Amino acid sequence: MRERFLKGGADALADYELLELILMLAIPRRDVKPLAKNLIEQFGGYAAVLSTDSQILLKAGGLGETAVAAIKSVQASALFLARSQAKEKPVLSNWNAVAGYLQSTMASLVREQFRLLFLDKQNRLLADEILSDGTLDHTPVYPREVVRRALANNASALILVHNHPSGDVSPSKADITMTKELKEACNKIGIEIHDHIIVGSTGQASFRDLGLL
Repeated sequence: MRERFLKGGADALADYELLELILMLAIPRRDVKPLAKNLIEQFGGYAAVLSTDSQILLKAGGLGETAVAAIKSVQASALFLARSQAKEKPVLSNWNAVAGYLQSTMASLVREQFRLLFLDKQNRLLADEILSDGTLDHTPVYPREVVRRALANNASALILVHNHPSGDVSPSKADITMTKELKEACNKIGIEIHDHIIVGSTGQASFRDLGLL
């Protein structure tokens, strides 16, 4: 399997074999194929296993801290690469890479999370920060805190991002109201909000594309 992977890359292996390869390195001298298949079935796919919280993986059975660290290190490496690609060019002309980064980072979260992308005058990504973690269907966002973080990062513009764990990316009334409040607060200090993106398990919705911003 190692030889197939080195010659053909990820396309040469099934999803459970990719996970098996990770587990082989973390749990030597053990047949980990049944464990890999069980984890894929239990969590719903290879990507879902990688994005599952460490504590949940530890309770899944068959995994120790070394194996969980190996799994999460693969996810961290993928996110690092996606983030690096997203920063290579101005965000608005490199949106596919940015959208891919957001999808890989937020699509599988089980709670709502609100994230800010800070842009400079050339719309290059200065930083991205998690502003708040919430519940299954709500995360608190305060205009004063958004403005404070934008000023701290010397941002000229922002992209707002949050996820819907339900998978439905339709903006709620609360989402629309909150976005208007943030836009008004940022306009007062000359910071533009380019978009508000909602991330779901199968895609994304853009407030600008929907005519809501």
